[in-house]
Amino acid sequence: MRDQIILQTIIIRTLVSVFLFTPLSGHANSDKVFTAAGAHSTWVIMDKIKPALEKMNGQKITLFGKQSMLGVGCNAGIKSTLQSSDKQESFGMVCCPLSDAEVTKKNLIVYPLALEPLMILSHESNPITNLDVKQVKAIFSGEITNWKQVGGENKSIVVVTRLHCKKRPGHWKTILDSADKFTTKRINVQSADEMVKRVGDFKAAFGHAGTAWLRGEDSRTKIIRVNGFLPTRTNLKNGNYPFYRELAVITNKEASEKIKNLMRSAQKETFKSADLFSEHQLLPIDPAKH
Repeated sequence: MRDQIILQTIIIRTLVSVFLFTPLSGHANSDKVFTAAGAHSTWVIMDKIKPALEKMNGQKITLFGKQSMLGVGCNAGIKSTLQSSDKQESFGMVCCPLSDAEVTKKNLIVYPLALEPLMILSHESNPITNLDVKQVKAIFSGEITNWKQVGGENKSIVVVTRLHCKKRPGHWKTILDSADKFTTKRINVQSADEMVKRVGDFKAAFGHAGTAWLRGEDSRTKIIRVNGFLPTRTNLKNGNYPFYRELAVITNKEASEKIKNLMRSAQKETFKSADLFSEHQLLPIDPAKH
């Protein structure tokens, strides 16, 4: 399985390099295609509103980000943005807030689109259905190591983590704010897909993933309530759910006004079309407040 994932990663990265970062020549401006790479969660948003954006702005858009666990994540989103040029304009899709220092250093503009709840996952056979915030943090930190400590079966907890974008704020840092605070006795995975599979492999497993990653009918995982609340956009909006991350698109400050207008249109369309994201429990952000 791991060899297959590695092979897929190489293939996807190669395709992105060829199609996203090779300038298009011999085309008039009206024939240009805006391209983007980045995180799957933000890809979900952009893919759903792409038809409206293309009609609104009269510009074709090509997106690379579906199943971005295969190597096309936030870093690819930033690379896409930095390699934008007059011949091939591109933007990025990120699933982690960027620090002010990174935004300044890389000359970026961030356009927030939505908040995504982070699911706390266990194996479907686990009798535990609810944990409080303190218990969740204690399991991930290694303070709690057996399910019997929270009222479950006498089984050692198998902690599964995906601590990506370690230098950026937000995302899994809403659980514990540093990778050093997570237990060293854990299984590290490279993707949301692998997270769901690993949690489904071990009956004592405990993990986390964004709600934009649909687990599928064959998943052997279930969602644990936190303080009695599920990771829904309503609970996030009401302040009842504590774990989430911010999804955004980004451009270079020197980008054309046309691509900047596209980003502003994406913000407005996301907020206006909130029902498109109900399946993924994404909470659109009001662009007027950012």
